[in-house]
Amino acid sequence: MGHAALQPSRNEASDDLANLLRERARNLVPVLREREAAANAGGQVPPETIEDFEQAGFFKILQPARYGGYELSPKIYCDVARILAEGCMSSAWVYGVVAVHNWQLALFDERAAQDVWGEDKSVRLSSSQMPAGKVMRVEGGFRLSGHWAFSSGSAHCKWVILGGMAPAGEGEKPEALHFLVPRPDYRIVENWDVMGLRATGSNDIVVEDVFVPEYRAISEHSMFMLDCPGHVAHPAPLYKIPFAQLFNRTVAITSLGALKRAVEVFIDNTRAKRATYTGLRLANDPSIQQAVVEAQRTLDELELVLDRDLNELTRRAENNDWPIERRAELAVSTTMTVSRCVTEVDKLMQFSGGKAIYRGNAMQRAFLDIHCARAHAMNNPLPYARNLAAVYFGFPNDCEDV
Repeated sequence: MGHAALQPSRNEASDDLANLLRERARNLVPVLREREAAANAGGQVPPETIEDFEQAGFFKILQPARYGGYELSPKIYCDVARILAEGCMSSAWVYGVVAVHNWQLALFDERAAQDVWGEDKSVRLSSSQMPAGKVMRVEGGFRLSGHWAFSSGSAHCKWVILGGMAPAGEGEKPEALHFLVPRPDYRIVENWDVMGLRATGSNDIVVEDVFVPEYRAISEHSMFMLDCPGHVAHPAPLYKIPFAQLFNRTVAITSLGALKRAVEVFIDNTRAKRATYTGLRLANDPSIQQAVVEAQRTLDELELVLDRDLNELTRRAENNDWPIERRAELAVSTTMTVSRCVTEVDKLMQFSGGKAIYRGNAMQRAFLDIHCARAHAMNNPLPYARNLAAVYFGFPNDCEDV
């Protein structure tokens, strides 16, 4: 008598897919390293890399199942970003930023998702969520104008999410909104000429008095309160995570992969190197040995904490359990990540010698890329730490970016 084939459970199928995605990311690391110099020189992740990410399914990780996505956990999304950053931090940064918008779009009114993915589920979105736009309320929506900076991966996207402050009634505070705008309604200003993260193509976006229907706008307060229009159409726990808890990690996690690569490169370069005048092996220098160990221990700690926090996000989303103090702690946890990576890569750069100052040196790239990541507002730990300390002392939380 034959036996019916056992069908894998949803969890088993998700685990298999997650492992496959990690394997695909690992296989792309050497490819990204080969393309890195050309990508940095061109100021853009090349189209073939975006196509590789598309074919690997990376942009589907957080995308709603209704639109062909995998609806996997934030941990899988972050694992892929960390791995890709071992090949090219800029490429990993673009993956992370673009992929997280497929999660954010699920928070908008369902009509917005239909506008973007109704005919093509592979359409990608970039963003510049700083509230730089000039907003007017009009019948049925808004008139939007402005000039935004830092829209990573925008050349590879057909929509953009832009921030702005909408005027409110007398005596009320303006409302922070994110607006969804199609490619015909904005232009890209190619001015990305920076010291690190050069291949992210984080060019400026200009919008000149365009109409945005009301359903293509979402308030930051709604995302903070977990009361978003898209929750009806996309009820999975994945979409019940506070916006900042996932978005802020997007711009932090790639520094871990870049630091890991920097440590490996430093060890390889130093293993047989000798001091110019004494001829002594640098690998015997206690200061150098200490720097390597401290960098490795920091990486280990940061990765363990990140994994713990990501698992906690999933668990809290499933239970709808978001105490404000813990949200503030989780926010601090991620915003301190890049600063700690900066400390460690600085130590390694200090001992890397004169060759590390030449353009294209792998240590120098990690050094510059990680420092540029630290310049992102979401990677400044000071306001988040101040807010958390205030909460500990009994003051109310005054930050909706947690």
